[in-house]
Amino acid sequence: QVQLLESGGGLVQAGGSLRLSCAASGRTGSTYTMGWFRQAPGKGREFVAAITWSGGTTKFADSVKGRFTISRDNAKNTVHLQMNSLKPEDTAVYYCAAGLSRPSILTGLYNYWGQGTQVTVSS
Repeated sequence: QVQLLESGGGLVQAGGSLRLSCAASGRTGSTYTMGWFRQAPGKGREFVAAITWSGGTTKFADSVKGRFTISRDNAKNTVHLQMNSLKPEDTAVYYCAAGLSRPSILTGLYNYWGQGTQVTVSS
């Protein structure tokens, strides 16, 4: 089992930045792809970004390209989502996920999920 714990959410004005972190614990020895998803009220969970274990491949949703970056520190079992130029439509609960496949937009390909952290962007 792998446990994931997100942090770094909060309230920010439009145009501002936040950095989310996800700390993994438990059986972290496998080469997991790490992903970030988000879910706004009344909407389904949507893909935001993902990164391979090596960090060599990343994938982003079109809605965040050029504004968000994803990185990981395998020595510390952490992954980060740097969010710049935030918009009110970025408001959602952000979830960290781990899976053994290549970076994917599909929630079903991720085996482990965190509890989420709230991001609220005010206009």
